Amino acid sequence: MFKKEVHQYSMGGKYIDSFPSISEAARAFGIDESTIRKSAIGIRNQAAGYKWSYSKIVDNTNKLPEGVKILCLDIETAPSRAYVWGRWKQNINQPQVISEWFMLSWAAKWLGEENIYSDRLSGEEVKSESDRRICASLWIMLNDANIVVAHNGDSYDIPKIQSRFLLNGLMPPAPYRQVDTLNVAKKQFGFSSNKLDSLATYFEFGNKLDTDFTLWKNCMEGDEESLRYMEKYNKEDVVILEKVYLKLRPYMKGHPNLDMYSDSGIPGCPICGSIDIELEEDKSFYTQSSKFQVFRCKSCGGLSRSKQSDKPLVKKSISAIPK
Repeated sequence: MFKKEVHQYSMGGKYIDSFPSISEAARAFGIDESTIRKSAIGIRNQAAGYKWSYSKIVDNTNKLPEGVKILCLDIETAPSRAYVWGRWKQNINQPQVISEWFMLSWAAKWLGEENIYSDRLSGEEVKSESDRRICASLWIMLNDANIVVAHNGDSYDIPKIQSRFLLNGLMPPAPYRQVDTLNVAKKQFGFSSNKLDSLATYFEFGNKLDTDFTLWKNCMEGDEESLRYMEKYNKEDVVILEKVYLKLRPYMKGHPNLDMYSDSGIPGCPICGSIDIELEEDKSFYTQSSKFQVFRCKSCGGLSRSKQSDKPLVKKSISAIPK
């Protein structure tokens, strides 16, 4: 089955434009509908000097463009320990430090997949403060990702991870884009709290597992049961993170353009990559000098605009006099 849309390509295969129906494409070029139809299904190589194709009807709900891998990620770290004389506004010099922080566990989930990946330190590794093994396993995940999603990832998770990679002698993983759901919540919404657990409560996604500092204390003593619970806690955070990310995603400004990762030549949603988009009738996006068509994705609900101006303003532009 095919959609009504037909897509126009150059003879070299480069995408040029789309038309909502064969009739409109035929009228635009002053040719017979059957000519374009035959080109689109491969009976003829071209029509009016262009190649044509139909869009297939597919279910693209939460389906990423082929080759795109989005990793939802969370880490848990051990606290630093130091000798102090008080509990408020302490300046801790290096000789006071007993031990530096290190990674206790990590958990990650590829967007749209069921499996949750994780790794944690053993009791012996905690006592020796050696996280190289789990850093190496996390490196493999990051090296395979195109986009990494984390809550407070820009300020915490990613810098912490890179610090441990560097100290453990690991090379930088392949480049990836970052999405920080905490920054999105802060900048684009007005929630009373932007914590991951609070967002999960607002959206009725369930809550994080119960913890207090006792868990971290027991983990630092090498208790295997506590370390297993820490890993479970870490994995549950990733499940919630994925749900929160998908809830916020249609509103995200500056989200990595997933349409850029597709080689299909068919225009798609820049937010989720779906090709199931439709024109918003009587809606336009205006800049100071141009007018663009507005599209809504039927999979994620996000909005996007056409790449080329629908109708450049022909009036001579004048600027308001600054007051």
